[in-house]
Amino acid sequence: MALSVSRAQALAWRLGRHSLDRPSDMPPSEIVRRLCGVQAQLASAAELAVRVRRKRPAADEVAGALSAGELIKTWAMRGTLHLLHPQDGGAFLALIAAARPWARPSWVRYFGLTPEQIDALRDAVGEALAGTTLTREELTAAVTAKRGLEHVGKALGSGWGTLLKPLAWQGALCFGPSRGTRVTFRRPQDASRSWAGLPTAEEAAPRAIAAYLGAHGPASVEAFGHWLGGGWFGKRQLRAGFAELGDRLVEVEVEGEPAHLLAEHADELAACRPGKAVRLLPAFDQWVLGPGTADGRVVPAARRSAVSRQAGWISPVVIVGGVVGGTWQMDGDRLNVEWFGETGKVPKKELEQEVERLAALLGGPLRLHVARV
Repeated sequence: MALSVSRAQALAWRLGRHSLDRPSDMPPSEIVRRLCGVQAQLASAAELAVRVRRKRPAADEVAGALSAGELIKTWAMRGTLHLLHPQDGGAFLALIAAARPWARPSWVRYFGLTPEQIDALRDAVGEALAGTTLTREELTAAVTAKRGLEHVGKALGSGWGTLLKPLAWQGALCFGPSRGTRVTFRRPQDASRSWAGLPTAEEAAPRAIAAYLGAHGPASVEAFGHWLGGGWFGKRQLRAGFAELGDRLVEVEVEGEPAHLLAEHADELAACRPGKAVRLLPAFDQWVLGPGTADGRVVPAARRSAVSRQAGWISPVVIVGGVVGGTWQMDGDRLNVEWFGETGKVPKKELEQEVERLAALLGGPLRLHVARV
């Protein structure tokens, strides 16, 4: 018989796994590992996502972890930039690569590169980066000097890096330390001595699914697929990956909706009691991105457009007991909260405590202003 829990219980357990019920002693690299990566298009948001989960955070500690090779930065889930743990990140990359999105007809038509040419590009990039670090311009020059790849210069020079994403998913490159305002690239094994490489797709699936459920469970097969790659994976392929975990998984009903959880966490979940903790989370936080903004248990359906905005922007949010109850933004030393009216009474005292904590993390005073919307 499936374990049956309330939505509030499930969120309470997940808050604990995210170190959001109470800050953690885990170092930055282990926070990133627990969360299955941290989205990193906005470096300041990625830094803050880790620091709000730490008991004794320090300034620039994520940047320090990158420099030390305790983390790597690369294109990963959904084609977006992420911080990954070098020992676990390869499982996510390998599983994305197994879907071969670059072999889709639409991709081939847009970039004019066949899958075979992508393979040639990967080999050329790997050769160019062997034992060194190159800027985008230097890498482009090295690649376009190769016969058959002369025409890829414009696409490689794009700030979006779309043509480089298949190479990142195959473990051929990741980001290196910036040179001023210029990004650089290097091989993951050169970026971190802890880089564990890419497992086979068969090995990667249970590892990636188990890690995801350990951070974002209880969750459905569809939620995992959306988090990993949007619409890149067929349901049959995803279900087969879950089936490989066998009795390591248990079925959970969250207010009647079926979901999966690691069996080792079932007792913890059953013992969880709902809470009303108020937290301020930065833009692109994994609390929202893990289940996805379409999950109405985390982001109320009527407020999805306030959280998931144009051009892929994910707003900073206020959560109450794990549910998004508003959004916030900075205006100088003023922190403006837009509080969703249907969330109920504004928890002024708790918000002020969170603003005080955020001010300490950011190193300057903040004034709270709340508007009901």
